[in-house]
Amino acid sequence: MKHFLNVIDLTNDELNGLLSEAARLKAAHARRIPAHSLTGRVVALIFEKPSLRTRVSFESGVAQLGGTSLYLPGNEVGLGWRETLADFSRTISQYVDMLVLRVYRHETLDGLAAHSTIPIINALSDWSHPCQGLADVLTIRELFGTEAGRTVAFVGDGNNVARSLAVACGKLGMRFVLACPIGYGFDDKFLAQYRARVGANLPVEVNDPTAAVAEADVIYTDVWTSMGQEAEREERLKRFAPFQVNAGLLAKAPSHCKVLHCLPAHRGEEVTDDVMDGPACAAFQQAGNRLHTQKAVMEWLLK
Repeated sequence: MKHFLNVIDLTNDELNGLLSEAARLKAAHARRIPAHSLTGRVVALIFEKPSLRTRVSFESGVAQLGGTSLYLPGNEVGLGWRETLADFSRTISQYVDMLVLRVYRHETLDGLAAHSTIPIINALSDWSHPCQGLADVLTIRELFGTEAGRTVAFVGDGNNVARSLAVACGKLGMRFVLACPIGYGFDDKFLAQYRARVGANLPVEVNDPTAAVAEADVIYTDVWTSMGQEAEREERLKRFAPFQVNAGLLAKAPSHCKVLHCLPAHRGEEVTDDVMDGPACAAFQQAGNRLHTQKAVMEWLLK
């Protein structure tokens, strides 16, 4: 049984195959060529966290591939407290063909996957965001023709988005630099996984955003306070203030540099309006690519 829980679980061939299929699906969709790879299939979406892009892109993707989707709010399903994860997994595996989950704790996904007889997709957890990572690298490939040899400077928190992108970059031959305040970088657990399963050349971590972007092809940022971290908001605003992606920072990067953001953007915090609405920003192309990379993942898991 295959699942899609972390980018690090993919072989390099699988990762490249998903990107190639996503590009094919995107081109076919632009020409309005119908697809039927999910005809007769039912995909359940279980979300413990609010969502715009993830929910709409998955529901639209299932429909475009000829399938049916069911949206189940997490507070109604009650993963792990209304009934055990094992009981839930054994039951729903008989009703639907695939589970897409957006959860607070990655352990929830592991618990479900241990007992599931259908594929599970991680649509976001506290540990990783593999669907976002795929869309990110597809966007970089589109922007530059090839991603190999490019440098991505992630300016912000070493969070789930940063972890997934760092792994994807490592597998595809890109250099990844994390610029963050002291204490907000990658932890030892992640670095150990990276060393064991991606390579010995670990992501670079610096505490100076100007140094990070000096040779960057891509500047990437994300919100400083994620869902579940609201109690830390004021402290994070103070610590991350020097790491704002603004016109001044962008001017320190090469002239061809592009800006990515996984959205939603907290304009005026991690990024300014002039950058988000400027010619260097490719965040909305990036958001659109969520649809096509996720379609490729669903096809791959149900083959």
